[in-house]
Amino acid sequence: MSTKIKSVEPRTPAHRARIRPGETLLEVNGHRIVDVLDYKFYTYDARLTLTLQGEDGATRSVRVRKQEGEDLGLEFDTYLMDRARSCANNCIFCFVDQMPQGMRDTLYFKDDDARLSFLMGNYITLTNLSPREIQRIIDLRISPINVSVHTTDPALRCEMLGNRRAGESIEVMRRFAENGVCMNCQIVACPGINDGPALRRTLEDLTEMYPGVDSVSIVPVGVTKFREGLYPLKTYDKDTAAALIDQVEAWGAKCMERFGTTIFWCSDEFYLLSGRELPQDSYYEDYRQLENGVGMLRLLETEFRSAMEADDPPAPGSVAPFTIATGVSAAPTLEKLVQLAAARCGGLDWRVVPIVNHFFGETIVVAGLVTGRDLMDQLRGKYLGERLLLPDNMLRYHENVFLDDVTVEEVEAALGVPLTFVEQDGGALWDAILGRGGKRPVSEVGAASPEEYYTYNPSHSKDVN
Repeated sequence: MSTKIKSVEPRTPAHRARIRPGETLLEVNGHRIVDVLDYKFYTYDARLTLTLQGEDGATRSVRVRKQEGEDLGLEFDTYLMDRARSCANNCIFCFVDQMPQGMRDTLYFKDDDARLSFLMGNYITLTNLSPREIQRIIDLRISPINVSVHTTDPALRCEMLGNRRAGESIEVMRRFAENGVCMNCQIVACPGINDGPALRRTLEDLTEMYPGVDSVSIVPVGVTKFREGLYPLKTYDKDTAAALIDQVEAWGAKCMERFGTTIFWCSDEFYLLSGRELPQDSYYEDYRQLENGVGMLRLLETEFRSAMEADDPPAPGSVAPFTIATGVSAAPTLEKLVQLAAARCGGLDWRVVPIVNHFFGETIVVAGLVTGRDLMDQLRGKYLGERLLLPDNMLRYHENVFLDDVTVEEVEAALGVPLTFVEQDGGALWDAILGRGGKRPVSEVGAASPEEYYTYNPSHSKDVN
């Protein structure tokens, strides 16, 4: 535990109360502060009494007045005020286990920390929660919690997670639901393992936890070429992906009739694998599983059309030639959108290039796992126009480097064009095509480090357990 104060932000309630760096925060209004969850919960009120311990061991009480919900302005040695908890499982589908050797250490860190689930949206398995921590989540009314479920069959969950206690977590979920803790869930579907009848049981069990279980995404397992000695996993093909979609959509229709919400959604990857059209905008309701790739491409198109139709088209010939490089799965959608833009603008000099993932293996088709080396190898010597547009999730979190540690500057030097990174937003894409907006990544001062929370996702550049 580290509740020692590293710094005090100027012109904040803590600064006005003359709280000093080097002091340790012990209590807020009589409640012991263990970590960031305690800190955020107990400092929400407008009137606070803080118990502080100086570096000489002496304690003092400080009264603070602020706006309700206003941040105190304290920065601690670590974001969590504690060490991030690593995963205690040995999942048969773990993406970290199928990474090549020789990458930076932070890419091999597996977090499974309930605090990061609430604060950062990370997905956790619940397998390393103590009884005290379970009760604290209930007492503090922490919501939402993002849970990697995979299956509600206790025996199968133990097998899939490689943890003999993994099945107990389903009862923890039921307890959360009964006590008003909201959960968003994820199922990493593995062909022949947790789909079919096993998936039906999971759908049934999670439905009975509604509204505690608010939404569930089903995503296909990601398999790289680095699986020597690991569980023999298959990947989905056109037929098996279609069968899973049919199963989930049929169950979702029942939920819509019963509750007024679908609850369960397949990620875009399943539709791309099956060759089916993505559902319409209304199907995704409020897109609450967007971070898991559910409706991401549909929303991108909706936003793009809206931005394009609301904007005056540029003068013919005024848009600089460009290339968009992306993952194999998203390339057809981006081609469609640029064609719309070209028609709106009276013609454009453009191309969309799908980047085959040689680094992780050709089964990995998402943009967030494209590396700098693959970009250079596949685009070097090609006509790219005057600029290269890339999705910003290709970069490491708040850094100017790709997953393989190749820098933005190295890619620019190799290709001879500037890189423009585009947010995953249809309006941002329209602006970037016209030469407006776009961004260069900037290291964020004060951002939590990768050691403190893990932001890497086998499917969408966010973390998946």
